[in-house]
Amino acid sequence: MSTSLETDFGTDVGGGVDRRRLLLGALGVLGFLLLWEVASRFNPPYVLPSPRAVADVFVVELRSGAMGTALVASVTHWLPGTVVGTTLGIALGVTMAYSDLADDLATPLVRVLRPVPPLALIGFAIAWIGLNHAGAAFIIAAGAFWINYYAAYGGVDGVSEEFLDVAKSLGVDTDLGLIRKVVLPAALPEIITGIRTGIGRCWMLIIAAELMGVPGVGRELYTASQNLSVDAVLAYILLMSLVYLVLDTGVGAVQNRVLAWQ
Repeated sequence: MSTSLETDFGTDVGGGVDRRRLLLGALGVLGFLLLWEVASRFNPPYVLPSPRAVADVFVVELRSGAMGTALVASVTHWLPGTVVGTTLGIALGVTMAYSDLADDLATPLVRVLRPVPPLALIGFAIAWIGLNHAGAAFIIAAGAFWINYYAAYGGVDGVSEEFLDVAKSLGVDTDLGLIRKVVLPAALPEIITGIRTGIGRCWMLIIAAELMGVPGVGRELYTASQNLSVDAVLAYILLMSLVYLVLDTGVGAVQNRVLAWQ
């Protein structure tokens, strides 16, 4: 059974490489590719192209610069949207969980707005901001906000009152001091988990954010699907997966380092 001391990609707690996990992962990928190859032989290319055909399109799109241009465009709105949504979500979650007054004031509004999916906000983004990177960033920020809000709220709400009492007895007598020295460190595991989940969720949201016509990877994927270019669709899905893999691995490494004391 996998333990919490292992990372997601085959390294153990000491930083060494777990060769067994890497080998099993490689075998799983190879098995998937073999099944895909076999299935593609029983379907026309416009239904299920072969792995080789998808790889060829991926290389063509990469060499032409179209894939790189789309990736840069997506990052242009993904990054600020993720940062803004994450920051606001954590700030509100910490505030509401720590302050009963803030919780009572904001909870009804939170319950009304929480069920609204980011995709439903496209019309507002167009009307308020326009068909541009800022409008797409607004959609992405909405997706990041709620994940980080609930992660921060749950983390802070779970902090033991005994920690606060001990801190007060040691001279930490202001709310800001308690939050900075006790609440945030105690809630850090949940907050970082929310950040990691939100980053991945926001990367997947670029497709929805770019439906309004903003250029990017999601827009290229959508255009290819409209043209029934399944090989191009899969090539851009592969690009999204590779970027997500890099992002999640990087954030996971930071998470393991920051929470090494656990």
